[in-house]
Amino acid sequence: MVFRSKGDIFLLTLIFLVVVIMGTIPLLPIYKEASLSIIISIFAIFIMSLGFIVWYGTSISYVFCEDYLLIKGGPFKSKIPYQNITKIATTTDGFTGYRISPSDKGLVLFLKSETLDRIKILPNDKIKFITELRKRCPTIQIQKSE
Repeated sequence: MVFRSKGDIFLLTLIFLVVVIMGTIPLLPIYKEASLSIIISIFAIFIMSLGFIVWYGTSISYVFCEDYLLIKGGPFKSKIPYQNITKIATTTDGFTGYRISPSDKGLVLFLKSETLDRIKILPNDKIKFITELRKRCPTIQIQKSE
């Protein structure tokens, strides 16, 4: 079963604008003296960077596989075995663990791991996601808020 992530259009737009502004302003003096090929190269780098941000932010999904939960976002993937998930809770904290969600309101998966103890996620349908996770992790604790 696959769950898509809710996208935060405001946050993606803000990141897009910050990248354009922060990338353009320092290079303004170069644009006056640079050749057309250099300007095109810089513009192409900006477009690829922005494309990567949009790809990552809009392609986040959560896939329930037989033995693990697969979290995908752009080129990044995380496999989380069900036996490693100990608890799930709602959160409004913007900086929770390994952030795979582009928003501040979501769910936090608590894990049995020393390096990665929690992952913040934001499935479109939180209730169905928790129900499906409960089927695969019958011992999981469900907490209302963190």
